[in-house]
Amino acid sequence: MKRFATSSAPRRQAKDELGAAKSTLKSFLLRHGRRFNGKAIWGKAHWGWLSEQKFAFPHQQFVFEEYKRRIHDLIARCNRLDDVLKEAVSGWVLGPLVHALQALRGIKLTAAATLVAEIGDLHRFGSPKQLMAWLGLVPAEHSSGKRIRRGEITRSGNAAARTMLIESAWHYRFPAREGRSLIDRNAEIPEHIRAIAWKAQVRLCAKFRRLVASGKQTVKVVTAVARELAGFIWDIARQTPPVAVEPRR
Repeated sequence: MKRFATSSAPRRQAKDELGAAKSTLKSFLLRHGRRFNGKAIWGKAHWGWLSEQKFAFPHQQFVFEEYKRRIHDLIARCNRLDDVLKEAVSGWVLGPLVHALQALRGIKLTAAATLVAEIGDLHRFGSPKQLMAWLGLVPAEHSSGKRIRRGEITRSGNAAARTMLIESAWHYRFPAREGRSLIDRNAEIPEHIRAIAWKAQVRLCAKFRRLVASGKQTVKVVTAVARELAGFIWDIARQTPPVAVEPRR
């Protein structure tokens, strides 16, 4: 299992570095009064706008070009690591589950591979609540006589898997929709798995908005959504058998 967690870690690191590089370039532009008025930042239109930016002093232009080059290099690195991760997952006994989990909003290849590698065979959990408890996403209980007081989540279990779920849960703050990226990921996923993923999206997006509207702290809302997302992951795993491995002769 750990070899797949090891394969996904460099991709995650590169992604973090890419996010930092983009923030650095954005800050540089803001310091010089350059603001992009379009909607899709880092999209085709945004890159076209970036290519048109000129600065009065050569050293400023040089720094700007270096920031852009750093971003392009990291994008290429992420793509290379994606190819390596795909190769590692193909043929893995739990590869079909990694593929199926990508039907869920907010769970792409790296997130799916990390979750499966860290949790292992999800079929060992008899119920969604067992998985939620293993992930440390259930509230801690303190009993005193007949009184039961629930506190913050236990944070027991695997921290890497819990963190990945928390990050995925943030994607449900927007209204339910199937964007191009999600449609492409779903192209080869069975219909009954896509139905579970769509049910999860409709339910969790509505839950996110409802809890925020009720005045709940955002961090608690995200945790609640992550906990319920774990239940949908369990459901998908239950309907995705692992690949049978032929015994060695």
